[in-house]
Amino acid sequence: MCKYQYSDRAMKAIKTLLLTLLLLSATTFAARKDWKRTDVNLRAGTGRTIKAIHHPADKQIPTRAQRRKQDRTTDDTYTATDQTYTAPSTGTAVTVNVVDSPPVDGFVPWIMVTATDKRKDELELEATPRNSIAGTFLSGSPDTYVVGLFDTGASAHVFGYDSSTTLGITGTHLTDNYTVISGVTGSVDALISQPLGVYIAGLDAIDPNGATYDTSKLVGETNTSIMVGTEPIGRPDLPTAIGSPMSVFFETSIRNDITVSRNYNAQTYTGPDIQLRNHGHPDIPTYPNTIPLELRPLGGINVSYITTGLGDDLLNPDFSPTAPSIITGNASQSLFFVHSVDLTEGTYNALDRDRFMLDTGAQVTVIGSRVAARLGLDPASPEFEVEIQGVTGDISMEPGFYIDTLDIPALGNWFQATNVPVVLIDIASPEGGTLDGIIGMNLFTDCNLVLRGGGLFLQDDPVLEYEFIDTPALTGDIAPAGGDGQVNILDLQTFAASWLAVENGTYYNPAADLAPTPPDGYIDYRDFSALANNWLTTTN
Repeated sequence: MCKYQYSDRAMKAIKTLLLTLLLLSATTFAARKDWKRTDVNLRAGTGRTIKAIHHPADKQIPTRAQRRKQDRTTDDTYTATDQTYTAPSTGTAVTVNVVDSPPVDGFVPWIMVTATDKRKDELELEATPRNSIAGTFLSGSPDTYVVGLFDTGASAHVFGYDSSTTLGITGTHLTDNYTVISGVTGSVDALISQPLGVYIAGLDAIDPNGATYDTSKLVGETNTSIMVGTEPIGRPDLPTAIGSPMSVFFETSIRNDITVSRNYNAQTYTGPDIQLRNHGHPDIPTYPNTIPLELRPLGGINVSYITTGLGDDLLNPDFSPTAPSIITGNASQSLFFVHSVDLTEGTYNALDRDRFMLDTGAQVTVIGSRVAARLGLDPASPEFEVEIQGVTGDISMEPGFYIDTLDIPALGNWFQATNVPVVLIDIASPEGGTLDGIIGMNLFTDCNLVLRGGGLFLQDDPVLEYEFIDTPALTGDIAPAGGDGQVNILDLQTFAASWLAVENGTYYNPAADLAPTPPDGYIDYRDFSALANNWLTTTN
């Protein structure tokens, strides 16, 4: 065994270095005076996860649970108000639906995912959309599935290591080629698969016992190459996310007035009811307000993987994918962009911004540096801060603000949110440079949505239709965060964790402060009685 000895001078240098590193770390994540840290697990898009929010102790972060508490101070319902408003970008009067103080955490569009071996011949690179199963299940069982995200912010489909192993996307179904997935604090490698079939459906397709699912609800695409995470040693596994190469082909209904919960792999997943159908299918509703979208970069023609046809043996070229299936054409990696966004903060404004991406996989709304500068925001003086975990598992601290208004022009009523929580991050754009921001799902927690895909050659442009829902809050539905449409043991366990807590106390949970109206800042027998009165009640 070798033993190393250091001189006193070397030891002092090492101690000084360690102390310096500790001080730097403490400085990076030092708590501001009179601020508190709240643990969360929110998706910020493009592989980022918010693990904690730092905020003034006397100001609650507006979560979905807190929003329900505020709604109970009126009439137990949330109603978007229709107002006449002079749009700053046009100077004309428009009618707007106003959402005041949206939560920081939006809904998560969970879906079920499975895979088959259906592909085309070599050099047939284009993916084929499907409304029924084709091919043989890679896992060997038609009942095998995983839970993933319906994520329009992903330019290619991504499967985590655990998901790919479960579905049988291993061995000869993988190429030897890698791609790089970049995050806020670094990057990780991902393998590129051979062409295969990917199928998805909403959580409601899964039988409530979790053992089987309804294959008639599946849609998908075949001959598509995906990115597959490597074994996550010392870092988080990649999320499984089905991106724009799928949603471009279909119409997707996202109904927040219907909540679906399913247990999978010892975890409960709760989200809106999601249905995917071919264009023009009668199962997809029509809503009165339409936000025009663009598929950008423009000029998308189809969804295809890329191959170079190179290999070690020139007589037997390898036509395996060298890049995953993406939307290709005059440019590549096209995503859905909102055509125009207006933002104001005091006397400052950022008007007619056209580089905001619509990201169903992001629970939060993000702005970039250009927009923040226009709004007069100072990153050194945030109103809250977030700890963001990148794909490598490393953490960075990013500033957050509340801006006065965010307007999205629409056919019908414009969409407006006021007192909007946003996070300041610069995110790369598929058009080059960085985005103006991301439109996250926290803006639409009180809406039903229909995303009508499109934008490819000879397709109509994509649009996002919306309607506001007016659903009574279900008293006692406090778990999981955001509610699951039923009052059961999950809610009782969460309630018990706050028993006898007081407002601003360590264990106080505003969602558990159920009575009286308005809430009194104390969790006691009156709150328990309110929960008990709705025991086993559902909103559906």
